[in-house]
Amino acid sequence: MLYFLAAAVLVVLDQLVKLAIRSGFALGEQLTLIPRVLGLTYVQNTGMAFSSLSGKTSFLTIVSLVASVALFIMLLTGKPFSHPFGKWSLTLILAGAVGNLIDRLFFHFVTDMIQVLFIDFAVFNVADCCVVVGGILMAVYVLFLWEKLEGRS
Repeated sequence: MLYFLAAAVLVVLDQLVKLAIRSGFALGEQLTLIPRVLGLTYVQNTGMAFSSLSGKTSFLTIVSLVASVALFIMLLTGKPFSHPFGKWSLTLILAGAVGNLIDRLFFHFVTDMIQVLFIDFAVFNVADCCVVVGGILMAVYVLFLWEKLEGRS
């Protein structure tokens, strides 16, 4: 239950940040938070990471829905991860998938706003951060901890 509560809190946080950006910024508007480091820029992304598959919103909505259901089932059943480390990685990925799924369902685009200014990088959002951190944790878990914590080879 804790994992689903945490995912829900992260989805709400993601949606509140997106709502604030859509309400308070014009499309393309920028605000520097930390000069040469971090800013906010309101972007509407009809694709996925780095705007790949732009305009394929229906396809990405279906993929996001299927992934969200699969992640939910994995968390619910504890398979393939029974250890909390693995479950937290799934929780983060689920929160990110659902956060962006909500945007695709209701707006037909994903609201992005976080922009790093010290490198040329894509604008992203809280849900994207959840997916990336969860993915990194899952990779560490599977590559380095799986056999020890899950007792399988």
